[in-house]
Amino acid sequence: QLQLVESGGGLVQPGGSLRLSCAASGFTLDYYAIGWFRQAPGKEREGVSCISRSGGSTKYADFVKGRFTISRDNAKNTVYLQMNSLKPEDTAVYYCAADRRTFLCTYALSEYDYWGQGTQVTVSS
Repeated sequence: QLQLVESGGGLVQPGGSLRLSCAASGFTLDYYAIGWFRQAPGKEREGVSCISRSGGSTKYADFVKGRFTISRDNAKNTVYLQMNSLKPEDTAVYYCAADRRTFLCTYALSEYDYWGQGTQVTVSS
């Protein structure tokens, strides 16, 4: 069964950090660009960051630049999202997704072949 599983979410105080993991089972992430997305209640799903197959190209949404870092370890079949200086507005369900077609990476939801079930991140004092 092909699936992505996110982990690492939780409750953190403003200014704190979390590291999300996106692990693949049933397929190899080497051939996929990976995106991290988030969805807050009542809002549309939005792109947060993405990384190319090789890891040589990354993108960040303006609202996380300088605070979040995406990385991948193809040997572990896992992609990470390090989130620092978290703000209450970062509260959302975070999803990872895998895209086999895009050469670099994209925030276009329709390009992604597989999605994880999401992990809740709550930033609150």
